[in-house]
Amino acid sequence: MRHHILPAGLPTHKYEVDPWRLVEIEFDPEGASVDETLFAIGNGYLGMRANPSEGRESYSHGTYLNGFHETWEIRHAEDAYGFAKTGQTIVNVPDSKLMKLYVDDEPFLLSTADISDFRRELDFSTGISSRDLIWRTPAGKSIRVRTERMVSFEHRHLAVMTIEVTLLDEPAPVVISSQMLNRQDGQDEYHVRIAALGEGMDPRQARKFDRRVLTPRLQRHGRDADSSVILGFQCASSAMTLACGYQHLVDTACDYTASTEIMPDLAKTVFTIDGQPGQTIRITKLVSYHTSTGVPCEELADRCERTLGRARTHGVHAIKESQRLWLDEYWARSDIQVTGSATDQQAIRWNLFQLAQATARTQEQGVAAKGVTGGGYDGHYFWDTEVYVVPFLAATNPEIARKLLRFRWKMLPAARNRARELNQSGALFPWRTINGEEASAYYAAGTAQYHINAAVAYALERYMLATGDSEFLATEGAEILVETARLWCDLGFHATENLNGLSRDVFRIHGVTGPDEYTTVVNDNLYTNVMARFNLRYAASTVAHLREHQPQAYAALVRRTGLIDTDEGSEVTNWIRAADAMYLPYSPSLGIYPQEDSFLDRERWDFDNTPADKYPLLLHYHPLVIYRHQVLKQADVVLAMYLRGDQFEIAEKRRNFDYYDPLTTGDSSLSACVQSIVAAQIGYRDLAWSYFRQALYLDLNNTHGNTDQGVHIASAAGVWACVVHGFAGLEDTGHHLRFAPQLPEQWQSARFGIHHRGSQLQVELLPDGARVSVLAGLPTQIESSDGLVTVSEGEHLWIPRPEL
Repeated sequence: MRHHILPAGLPTHKYEVDPWRLVEIEFDPEGASVDETLFAIGNGYLGMRANPSEGRESYSHGTYLNGFHETWEIRHAEDAYGFAKTGQTIVNVPDSKLMKLYVDDEPFLLSTADISDFRRELDFSTGISSRDLIWRTPAGKSIRVRTERMVSFEHRHLAVMTIEVTLLDEPAPVVISSQMLNRQDGQDEYHVRIAALGEGMDPRQARKFDRRVLTPRLQRHGRDADSSVILGFQCASSAMTLACGYQHLVDTACDYTASTEIMPDLAKTVFTIDGQPGQTIRITKLVSYHTSTGVPCEELADRCERTLGRARTHGVHAIKESQRLWLDEYWARSDIQVTGSATDQQAIRWNLFQLAQATARTQEQGVAAKGVTGGGYDGHYFWDTEVYVVPFLAATNPEIARKLLRFRWKMLPAARNRARELNQSGALFPWRTINGEEASAYYAAGTAQYHINAAVAYALERYMLATGDSEFLATEGAEILVETARLWCDLGFHATENLNGLSRDVFRIHGVTGPDEYTTVVNDNLYTNVMARFNLRYAASTVAHLREHQPQAYAALVRRTGLIDTDEGSEVTNWIRAADAMYLPYSPSLGIYPQEDSFLDRERWDFDNTPADKYPLLLHYHPLVIYRHQVLKQADVVLAMYLRGDQFEIAEKRRNFDYYDPLTTGDSSLSACVQSIVAAQIGYRDLAWSYFRQALYLDLNNTHGNTDQGVHIASAAGVWACVVHGFAGLEDTGHHLRFAPQLPEQWQSARFGIHHRGSQLQVELLPDGARVSVLAGLPTQIESSDGLVTVSEGEHLWIPRPEL
């Protein structure tokens, strides 16, 4: 059997192994583009790439605000009714990271400076990125330079950065120019285009604007040297508004003066210091960003001033302490501890830290495919959030999961409009978006992926299983389910199938694209039909539950949605009929489910004669070439077997995995984690481990070649799922929990926690099984070889390793 396994391992020449830090001990100019992503910091709203404070050479100078975007007209060479009209791209906002250093009027530039004792760290326990080095100036003087950068998890709109300069041998004049620069679509301060905006056809990269995006609207500065400095802007097309500001705290025994200059696209405060040996110069820069869809810049500037004022009053020490406490709580809920591999432990925590940075302060915004670490995929939200990220959050940080579901609920008006544009009932969520409108210009691999509706329903189910939040289900959740079920019922159709001389009613869904974007606009995609069936049944059972147990909530749902549910005619009855009749293509001769109705009629891709440098295929072959072959970008049927595992027997899973795994290129970052989970479930332990390693080191090793565009957030969540649902074999049946533990032989143990309906559980994987403990909360029912066991607070249950 052929499998696409890539070598995975952390480059030991560059990163020190540390369980709580990513550490670089040698400056690597050639790897700087990826390091800008790996050492980036953010809080789900505000993100800053790890560009040097000195400015100049960077792959992509990047500061991003979740949801802050520009719009543009999508121009189709050949237009048609219903094509997406409005593109959306996250804006690279004014850069506040700049704190330029001059000694003897010579600039410090990391790329050309004579440096030693270089060390850069990203600390997962404090959320602080730091860099230390010694600079030997052109005049031969030795200068110790330390910089720190932190985006607050506690305070959504706040970042704190510090530069410390210590002259080690001789006195010298020191100048620090602290700036906020509107780079205009990625240009550096000398109007040079950054490398990230080079020409290319990679759809994963950020869009390049050929016009001015941010129009200056406000410049504000008080009379005092230490007062705040604010710039205000408005997007030219989307009309979104932005205010960004800074304020300084200076700590030094050296004499200094400060002056501020403010212009439409640049504000800078210049500190001129009489540097003395051994006297550290410490300048802390408090930074704030506020955005809106319509609030004037003047009000946003007031908000910035209030944020900065509070930060100054609280003090940097208190801000760092609140950051540490926030992360202490996060790790208590979310950590995965492994013994036996310090390298894997470091990589696991790096991935989990990225999930904190992508979700902590979204505040009912979505989670972009790259979080706030880069402009890849234009900052769009996809189904990644619902299928990969929300399940992690539901089990570890359910309040954040709830906010993400509310974000989708707030998109319902736009989703209803999109469904009407496509002549459908109900609601159709956009394949890729920021503002709720469909932004995918290529409908075959965009709008045709109707399965995003089921992804939203799946995320809701995962949240409900973890929390039992009946209030949310009765209101926003039920409304989502009604509208998505309506879409499926209208999109498909009933037909009669003759089988062995008998006729039966089948429900078919034509003209759709599944998760595998190398097979588009097909009939009866297996994944789509399986997930649509789930969506329909979940909607029907929810409405029935509300009707019987929460009549007031049921009546409100009927009023909000116009739901028809009477003896004379019932939409719910139609949903159940469609679900029960759902057509699933099946090949009796192979014993597998074809990915779609005609998949097995296609020619298999010639993998043996495809050079390694031709992957990913989408960058080297016309779509039509790919579409006519049996070749997968990512797991499709295999993903269905993971998400709706109870619908497939173990033997079925093995046969389907054996057929599709050799056809899967892994060109999608969403694939390796799913392949690992299902491989673990069917007993392919070595393969599960190999795919897990692909997912674990996907960004740290840049195996997909586009980590420079930002972190693959869904893959990071997939790493968590590999351990929890793959190696621990956790399943939530809706009534009880089930485990099938199989610790990888490369580890000695693994431990993680999950939140489940008011209980905090700890799962410890050992070579011969797992110990499941209820640390706090309500009793939990867990399946064991002796049947269902109720485990109460302070108790544990031993589950032996199964024989697969």
